[in-house]
Parts: sequence; structure tokens; C-alpha cells
Amino acid sequence: MSRIVGSPVPRIDGRAKVTGAATYAADAVVGGALHGFLATSTVARGRITGIDTEEAERSAGVVAVFTHRNMPRLTRPTYLSFLKSSIPLQETDIHHSGQPVAYVVAGTLEQAQHAATLVDVSYDTRRPRSAVADALDDAFVPPPGLAGPNETTRGDVAAGLADADVSVDVTYTTPMHHHNPLEPSTTTAVWDGGRVTVYESAQGGHATRICVSEALEDLPLGNVRVLSPFLGGGFGAKGPVWPHTLLTAAVARELGRPVKLVLSRAQTFTSNGHRGEAHQRLRIGARRDGTLTAIDHVSTHQVTRTEQGIFSTSHSTRVLYACPHVHVAQRAVRLDLSAPSFMRPPESVGSFGLESALDELSYALDMDPVELRLRNHTAVDPETGEPFGSRHLIECYRRGAAMFRWSERDPRPRSMRDGSTLIGWGMATAGHTTGGRPGAGARVVLSTAGRAVVQAGTHDIGTGTYTVMTQIAAQTLGLDLDDVGFELGDTDYPFAFMSVASATVPGVGAAVARACTAARRSLIGIAVADPRSPLHGVAAEQVTAEDGVLYVTGEPRRRERIRTVLARHGRAVEATTDPVPIPPGYSVGAEFAEVRVDPRTGRVRVTRMAGAYDAGRVLNRRTLRSQALGGAVCAVGFALTEHTLVDPHRARVVHPNLSGYLVPVNADIPRIQTVFLDEPDPVQQEALGARGFGETPGTGMTAAIGNAVYHATGRRIRALPITPDKLL
Repeated sequence: MSRIVGSPVPRIDGRAKVTGAATYAADAVVGGALHGFLATSTVARGRITGIDTEEAERSAGVVAVFTHRNMPRLTRPTYLSFLKSSIPLQETDIHHSGQPVAYVVAGTLEQAQHAATLVDVSYDTRRPRSAVADALDDAFVPPPGLAGPNETTRGDVAAGLADADVSVDVTYTTPMHHHNPLEPSTTTAVWDGGRVTVYESAQGGHATRICVSEALEDLPLGNVRVLSPFLGGGFGAKGPVWPHTLLTAAVARELGRPVKLVLSRAQTFTSNGHRGEAHQRLRIGARRDGTLTAIDHVSTHQVTRTEQGIFSTSHSTRVLYACPHVHVAQRAVRLDLSAPSFMRPPESVGSFGLESALDELSYALDMDPVELRLRNHTAVDPETGEPFGSRHLIECYRRGAAMFRWSERDPRPRSMRDGSTLIGWGMATAGHTTGGRPGAGARVVLSTAGRAVVQAGTHDIGTGTYTVMTQIAAQTLGLDLDDVGFELGDTDYPFAFMSVASATVPGVGAAVARACTAARRSLIGIAVADPRSPLHGVAAEQVTAEDGVLYVTGEPRRRERIRTVLARHGRAVEATTDPVPIPPGYSVGAEFAEVRVDPRTGRVRVTRMAGAYDAGRVLNRRTLRSQALGGAVCAVGFALTEHTLVDPHRARVVHPNLSGYLVPVNADIPRIQTVFLDEPDPVQQEALGARGFGETPGTGMTAAIGNAVYHATGRRIRALPITPDKLL
């Protein structure tokens, strides 16, 4: 038997990407397309009092300039959008710097860009507010959102803290971050009568389809098609639907010609979300033996004056450890900045606070950080008392520590050196929810040639979706990998939730398995009912599909090739499944980091990283490890380099580019060791026992790096990023 699921199959889409054959959204060749470009606000708070577009309209190649005065009216979408309170170019109010104030359309991109600089806007301005610290007195607890409740209480935290022998009370701050995928967001809208095709760099094509239908007048959902077969990264930026998508669709309909818009790199800092600034206060109490008695985790996040946005720092604190008394509150303050959204693992902000505070507690207790976590491990969900479907976190601690050689660590700060260089070792727990989303449907067609085409309206954001779904389909159908094609990125395919929240494997993977199981059963039914087949009269449950062959279990010589059955049948076999909600899941791991610090310059280098993970069944070790590497790289940026600086007086990003916003590069990343436990989760049976994993490795490693810096230097940096000036 060939074991397709679990094999480290190379990326099926890899050749297309490295040869340039992959077609990304901006690559769409559309005849007669015009180019759009946004003119944006230079103030952060105020009102447009005048706008002069005459010079822009006279500029070479310009076809039209749309402002709030002539832009078609749009309805605010209600589905997974950050536009529920306002859409640009529909009113005169300015809510943040970089807000679109005009949409210029011209024959070429360069003509549109030049004309956008000629739009002259006058404003009545008000003083903006741009930092969480400036608004703490106005903090409020928002209503529940996509990330769930914003305040929960279990037990009596005050009593638990009073009962503690040792406690810590610490505050951590994390700055604004921006996603910065290589491919900026882009939209091309092409109308054909009353139907529109949108080529979109989207993590959620079906969400885009719904929002376009909701926003544009007299546009039924069935008349919208969104295409996004390849994505140049997203990290959450391309999940929600942003203004430029709706504006482009509206402008293209108004002009009766296709329009293509690509955000500039600078515009990606104001036009498709970011991770907001956060302040977190944690109070944690424990008995002398390390048993936790209470956790109080109160965080304050930025939102806008019109949108709540998305943030989540609470889930790990609520469910990661056994603790009888837990209070979590997520508060918000309104700032005059663009709307925050999900970015990389949303939980990484809260995990940094929780795992850093636990490290501080371990020093206060004079206890090894791994041992502290082992003593507070829980096999059941602390909120419900129900057992987790599968949770092998203790084994992750043990295997990760052994792989990293944690037992060789001298626990005293500043005790490990290489000459004058300070060496530090730190660790943290990784954990992220992977379920509770709407799920997905899938369609499979088995042709008379014996080849299967499987379709789902999902996306591959670099995570290996093309590859893993092909593996699931091939093994479920009993076909060779080369006889299966997986198609995605098209809303003509069955619904799939956005490619976010580690939901693709448990959602789309389960849907593909269901559809292929149904098709396989139909195929076997055809064979056993056909007098011409060697399988005629055999009970269907006694037939196995494998390696392109149907055979009687226990009688492998009584067999027939699948393509022979289908050719004789003369008709394709099809099966479609509807979306089913994804069961709750939680992937975990133990992460370790080594840093080397130059005490003269304060320079920090991460020199070794390791992670041991439980993500259920391993479907493809190669793509799973790729996810772990990506999480580690993101953590290096979070811990050491990434920080969106905002002018405090003008509430404007001061470095909207990749020369000022420092993402990690290859030279910043050391050798990364990984191990996966490969233990199927019984709750995720439809997904072959696999849980989502993409966000988990990015949750603990930031704290592991920060904890390693403390171990190396004896200085606890509670405000990220950890930069030389803070250490010196």
C-alpha cells in the first residue's frame, strides 16, 4: 500500500511558482483594462471642506476622478467586514491618515499615480489621538466579536491572589505591526452585463463575493465571481474585505470598462489592517510548589472611532493551564488610526504577555520554567471541564527540552557566556485554537479516464493547501497522486470559510474527505453491481480502493482498475458536500530559543530555535515543518525588529516601506529544529485526525526569545521590540 497521507510530498504548486507560470491577481490579462490609483488623506482626523480635481482630470491619460461627490452609492456590508460604519468616498469625514479621498482612473498605472498627486483637498482638522497610553482613561470593554467574548471570569481572582505564596504583577506593551506580504493587495473588476468577475488577492474569496454583492446596488450574489488561485502571502491582511475592493467594482461598473487597482506599499500601511498596539497587565499568583492560584489578565487595545476591529489576547490564558481563578478582560480605546485586524496568530500578543509573566514567576519561585508549566498542565478544558480531544503537551515539553538540551542550562541570569558574549536560553508554551468556524464544502468529479478533479472555494496562502488536499483526496479515493487535481481560488466552487484561524485543514480537509468518501462509495457500488466486473456481487464494505485499484479485502487478486470501472460505466461519478461547522480544536507545542547578546552594543542574535508540537495527525511533514519555520520567523520579527512608528502629532505612519519597517531576513534566522508527535485527534476524524497548525508556532516563540534575553542579560524588556537601546 502506498501511504499518501503523511508522506512529505513536495509542493504541487511549487514548479508553477518558481517558473513564473502561477497567475496572481494582478497578473490577470484583461483586454481594455484601465488602471486605478487612490489619492489619500494627509490628515488623520477632520472633515473635507473642499476638493479640486480639475488639474487631475486634465492630466494625460485620465479617464475619471471619483470623490465623495460622484462615487456611486455603496451599502455597508454586514459580512466579515471592517466597513460596517463607514466606507471611504461616501462622506466628508476623515477617520485616519491614508484614507482614500479620490479614486483616479487612467490608461496606465503611471498616469493614474501622477494624477492622484494633483488632487487638491482642503480639510477642517481636529487633533488626532494615536497612542493607547493617551486614551487609557477612556477604555471600555467592547461587545463580543469574531474572537469571542471580551471578558470572562472563572472563580474568584482576588481570593486566589490572596491565597498565593508568590505573585507577580507586570505590564507588557506591544507596538503596532503591519503584515507586509510580498504581494500587495490588488483588485481587478470586469463587468459583463449585470455580472462581475473580481480578480482579487484574497484569503476569503467567498467573503469578498458576499460583501461585493451587499455593497453594490442590484447585484445578486450569483452574479459575482471572485478568482484568487495564487496568493503572494497574506498573514491576515487579505482576509477581511477592504474599501479598495468595493470601490474598484463600483468604478468599473460606472465606467463600463475593466479597472485594475494595486495598492502601493505605502498604502498597505493604511488600507488593509494591521495588528494594533496593546498594553497588558498580568497578575499571577502561585503556591510555593508552583501550583497556580490565580491569573488576572487585562489588556487594552486600539480600535478606531468607527470600527471595533479584531484582537484576541485571551484564549490561551483561559484554557492553557489548570488554574481555579482566572479573569480575562480585553478593553479598547478609540484612536484616529486605520482599523486593526487579525495578523499572523492573533493570540501571539496575549501569549507573549502570559508566557513572559510565567517566566518571571518561575524566577520568583526559583523553579525551572518547564517544570512550572508541567505542574500546571491540564488534560481538560478548564472552562468546560470536558477533556480535550487530543492533547500531548507534556510530551511536547519533554521532547522539546531533550532536543534543545535544556537540562544543560544554568538557570542563573548572565551565567552562560562565550568569551564576552552573553548566552541565554528561554522557553514558552505555544497554543492556538483551530476550530469553531463555519467550515467548507467540496466537489469531486471522477472522469471516465479515471482521473479526479476536486474543487473547493478555499485558498493557498503559501501553506501547502494545494498539496495537502490532493493527498487527502488521492488516499480517500484510492488513486495515485498524479491522477488527482485539486482546484481552488474560485467562488464558483463550493463555499469555504476564509483561509485564516488555522481552519483550512480541519474545514476544507474534512470537506474533501467527505466528498471523496461519497464518490468512492458510488464507484464501488457501480463495480459490485456490474456483472462484467470481477467484483460483481461482493458486499460493498468488503471492497478496498488503493493505488488506482478496487479489490476484495483479503482477496487482492480479485481486483479491477478504477479507470476500467469508470470507462465501462461511461459516465463521470460526482459528489458534493455542504459545509459543516469545524469541531473545536487546540494545537499546542513547547518552544525554545537561544540568544547571544553583545554586552557592549546590546545587539541580540537568535542563534538556535526548537519546537515540539502536537497538531494531531501529520498529513505532510514537509509542509507542516514549513509552517513551523514561518511561525519562528514571525516571532523573531515580533521580538526584535518589527514596530510601526506613528507620528504622535499627526497620527501618520512615518516609515510606510520595507526599508523602515524591519522584517526579518535570512541572515536573522538560525537553525530551527522541529518535531511533531503525529497523534490523531479523535474529534477531528473527518479531517483524518489532523488539526489546524499554521498559527500555533507563532504564539510561544516571541516570549521564548524575550525570556532568553532575560536569562542572558538579567534585564527584563517588557516593551517590544527588544532593541539595543533598551538593553543598554
